[in-house]
Amino acid sequence: MRKLFLGLVTICIGLSLASCSNQPAPSATGEKEIVHIAFVTNNVSDFWSIAKAGVKAGEKDFSASCEFKMPTNGTALEQKEILQDLTTKGVMGVAISPVSPDNQTDMLNKAAETMKLICMDSDAPKSKRLCYVGTSNYSAGKVAGEELKKALPNGGTVMIYVGTLDAQNAAERNKGVADAVKGTKIQILGVMTDNADHTKARANVEDTLVKHPDIAALVGLWSYNGPAIADAVKSGGKVGKVKIVCFDEDEKTLAAVKEGAIFATVVQKPYKFGYESVRVLAALARDEKLEIPANKIFDQGVDVINKANVDKFWANLKKMTGK
Repeated sequence: MRKLFLGLVTICIGLSLASCSNQPAPSATGEKEIVHIAFVTNNVSDFWSIAKAGVKAGEKDFSASCEFKMPTNGTALEQKEILQDLTTKGVMGVAISPVSPDNQTDMLNKAAETMKLICMDSDAPKSKRLCYVGTSNYSAGKVAGEELKKALPNGGTVMIYVGTLDAQNAAERNKGVADAVKGTKIQILGVMTDNADHTKARANVEDTLVKHPDIAALVGLWSYNGPAIADAVKSGGKVGKVKIVCFDEDEKTLAAVKEGAIFATVVQKPYKFGYESVRVLAALARDEKLEIPANKIFDQGVDVINKANVDKFWANLKKMTGK
């Protein structure tokens, strides 16, 4: 009886430890067990719908189940609440685009204690994140700056728009643009932020057009800034008079490029953000061998889309996302 009792205790302890572990259990069939991971954006935007398509493809290819979370108001507090909920659920890994990385280091480090944590889209190199999947944002900013020089060969005044400069991707893009136009006749008047409020994003542009009627160009650093700028410029009757350079492949942005309202947009590869994040997290969750670059950055690169190549790009994008 005593041996039976001890055997039952041993079995119970074993089951308890297995249920508490964040590691996927081995499959009796030899197939990989599904790993439970998450993907947390920095706001709500069409940009993320493209990333979601990549996540879905990654789920199939890497045997994963991924919770896709978009904070409605794009705040650090919302991201904190999401991470706390994911921790409670026992998620094995998370890819996050931090809203304000310097102010979220403690939050990210705490999450990293219980799950595999990586950054995507916007990095937090001061945190204990394992790597970053996304764009070299300083380089992307310089690409946007080069397009701005093409749009304004004789120079002129420029205003820049973004959700917040606290996000590393925004700060790096802004610096890249500024460095690219140094020594030219292009003058950047300043940066206007909107805290990911799409209504305010357009209002900021309208305010600029009133206060600076001779403004030569407007630059949008986040995905929704392009449509906001284009809409305001159209309403103000200044299409062609005010050049627009922006980021990402929002459908309204591509439509504005096609009709000539936007001079160029620097597109990242959000589909790959989603797909690569799932690939990396699944490998990390399973403790599989993963070749992480020495700088811990999986750089996905950028492309420039203008009127000459927008049709081909858009067709390929629709094919890739199934839209």
